[in-house]
Amino acid sequence: MALRGSRICGCGKAIASGVKCACEMRHDAERKARFDEKRPSYRERGYTTKWDIARKDFLAAHPTCVRCGKPATVVNHKIPHRGDMKLFWNRSNWESACKPCHDGPIQSQEKRRPDQRNGRS
Repeated sequence: MALRGSRICGCGKAIASGVKCACEMRHDAERKARFDEKRPSYRERGYTTKWDIARKDFLAAHPTCVRCGKPATVVNHKIPHRGDMKLFWNRSNWESACKPCHDGPIQSQEKRRPDQRNGRS
């Protein structure tokens, strides 16, 4: 099996394949910080005390991850609500997930697929 060689970063340094250069990591951190500055807080996005109670009840009724069967700790919105409170509270849009599945494959898939609510891409 052939291995990939090193590459040249935008800053001019040779970097091993699959590794990020320090300048790329700094750029990513700065981009994330800019995004987080503009993003509403957890509570402002609808995750209130009412949500905490509903989440706890849902997880009690659906205790295992829909992907792997491990104990669920997260209630995922199958279709991202993006601030739509009607969709946010629609229980048929909820599914139980463990944190590794939610933060890994579920979020990755969500970023790749078009918005399913309005057929937007």
